[in-house]
Amino acid sequence: MIKAVGLIGTGALVAGTLVGCHSGSSTSPTATSTTSVPPTSAVAAPTTSAVPADYINLLIKETDIVAPEAFTAKPPIPNPGGQPGVATSFSNADGSHVIGDTILVFADEATANTALEAAKAALGQSVNGTPQPADIGTGGTMASGASPDGSKSVTVVLFTEGKTFTTLEFDGPVAAEAPEDFVTDVGQKQDAAIKAGLPG
Repeated sequence: MIKAVGLIGTGALVAGTLVGCHSGSSTSPTATSTTSVPPTSAVAAPTTSAVPADYINLLIKETDIVAPEAFTAKPPIPNPGGQPGVATSFSNADGSHVIGDTILVFADEATANTALEAAKAALGQSVNGTPQPADIGTGGTMASGASPDGSKSVTVVLFTEGKTFTTLEFDGPVAAEAPEDFVTDVGQKQDAAIKAGLPG
């Protein structure tokens, strides 16, 4: 079972890379795998000195996940990788199916879109699948297939909504990708929750 911290790794890496690019840094953060959070020193902290808002209300609820078995949420993790936002994961009883949910909140829509493009370019690190458009948020993109090491099935959804960038990852047994209609339903509900809960 993939853990919530592992799912945050890609989002935090994207955020750290973006901050590094905008600051003119000559180095970019690295990670040994997509299931590890980059070292604290590799992820730049938000540039604002104000305390980030509580974004937990942007997340979908367990009851939003309509499936044959119940999913249980892990406690939300605020500000993954030092970037304003929130992350969590949902899993079934035996942990064979896990949905990772990471929402990053940027200063503006342009930066969120840059994060989306960076994540799309790095999809091959998470899934062996061809990216295709998804009817979720803005710039919705979905890729399904096996994990690079072949140990599980993976479906990744990426999209923006306003100044937010969201990554959803659906992990399951080998050759048992999450159905596309199920993935789209969860993604659209997450997009609606962001629209309803994002402060102006």
